[in-house]
Amino acid sequence: MGLTRAEIFSEEQNKLAAMFKLLAHPARIAILQYIAVNKTGICNDLIDELGLAQATVSQHLKELKTFGILKGKIEGKSVIYSIDPDMWITVRGNFAIFFAQEI
Repeated sequence: MGLTRAEIFSEEQNKLAAMFKLLAHPARIAILQYIAVNKTGICNDLIDELGLAQATVSQHLKELKTFGILKGKIEGKSVIYSIDPDMWITVRGNFAIFFAQEI
């Protein structure tokens, strides 16, 4: 059996790749932009804003929440999503370090 990606590359490289992968979908970018501007968002607002199916928006929210860049708070029948500021700073810092490398 061959080596897995985690074994071939450093922990830092694997984490950075996961961050790029998370942000590689335009719907996820749009969700983050919407929540950044509005400070919070619920699935129905995002469905109306993006014009995507509920299942699609829910799946993207799940991916963002699982990664930790979004956090959710239950209020009644809705989950109110917001950006986790600590994770936002971490992701931004990792990208800044990566792009600051001399070429």
